[in-house]
Amino acid sequence: MTTIQDLELEINKIKERNIRVETEKSWETSLTRKIVISVLTYLVISLFFLFAGISKPFVNSIVPAIAFILSTLSVPFVKKWWLGYIHKG
Repeated sequence: MTTIQDLELEINKIKERNIRVETEKSWETSLTRKIVISVLTYLVISLFFLFAGISKPFVNSIVPAIAFILSTLSVPFVKKWWLGYIHKG
């Protein structure tokens, strides 16, 4: 038999989980995360292009970084469209 204390404990666990999930969701959609990933993308691609001997590696590396930024801008639009027309749930 479940006691009130057991139920309170379960409710508190759920509340703690919800806070953690909301915090992680906030990070996933944050501008800081997008900037960090863009900079890291630029640096990694720059190093790759540099070692691969591709001309103008630091200029050409801008393209993948900008592509990432553009993809993050389009995701909310695509999500809204998907939820409204495809998922319909």
